[in-house]
Amino acid sequence: MQVQANWENQLLDLAGHIQHPSTRPFFSYWAGDAALRKAYQQASLITAQHSKSFHFASGLLPEEKRSAARALYAFCRTVDDIVDEVELKKDRDFELDYWRNVVQTASSPTDDLIASAWADTLIRYHIPRHYALQLIDGVARDLSQSRYQTFDDLATYCYGVASTVGLMSMYIVGFEGHEAVSYAIKLGVALQMTNILRDVGEDYRNGRLYLPREELVFYGIDEADIAAGRVTEHWRRFMKFQIDRTRQLYRESWAGVKMLEREGQLAIGAASTFYSGILDDIEKHDYNVFTRRASLSAWGKVSRIPGLWLKIRSL
Repeated sequence: MQVQANWENQLLDLAGHIQHPSTRPFFSYWAGDAALRKAYQQASLITAQHSKSFHFASGLLPEEKRSAARALYAFCRTVDDIVDEVELKKDRDFELDYWRNVVQTASSPTDDLIASAWADTLIRYHIPRHYALQLIDGVARDLSQSRYQTFDDLATYCYGVASTVGLMSMYIVGFEGHEAVSYAIKLGVALQMTNILRDVGEDYRNGRLYLPREELVFYGIDEADIAAGRVTEHWRRFMKFQIDRTRQLYRESWAGVKMLEREGQLAIGAASTFYSGILDDIEKHDYNVFTRRASLSAWGKVSRIPGLWLKIRSL
């Protein structure tokens, strides 16, 4: 039996005990709604523009769930952009409060396409509102905190900005029961850690260092090394440790895929597989995350689908 780390217990407490929705999503009433169709099309466009991996993976879902997954992404992207791009505090606070209200009321102005698609998705899929509110608070944490002392603290941040997305995605894809929660949390932490490891250089130039200070010190690395973009033996050992831990989270989260409805297993498996491929690219380029952005090519994604499909069939 696997012993859970402190950070896992903390994140499970944040997620709370959720019940499987007793009512299934209802799709037919918006089929003839031109305004909603336009809203979902705009969400899909934003997804395609900002995340090729998420757009590809969500494309493996049936049409209705694909649209909902992309509405979720567009909501997350919009909130993230508020924190990163809106300069005045009063404007940021106003816009974040606007999205909190959209979540709490599941309603929106008719001229806000993303809010319309997201409010519709919230209602249709019975998504717990507190996950969306936790995401807003998680993204807003970037406004007040730019350093993390321990991995436990960083894992809480990863929960806020990524595990919440996985938990909301479960309601769109469909899942069996509460046991799926811990796996969604782990996958979210793995995905966000992949983002963090990929974007070290870019984040540092933007004033943020997400890597746990405690672990940097252990491997003999200080901020001057990161500022200078030094790929040393210390850095290689540090990155190997980070990548090994993240891969372990991907492996442990895989058991949760079989708890999802069959038609969504390939899409979630693809997201996991594509993102873990970024770790391979980081290794391939000698852990240089300072002057290049690791990625998985379109062929890299397509070439992984047959093996992924066989893995899904074996569940």
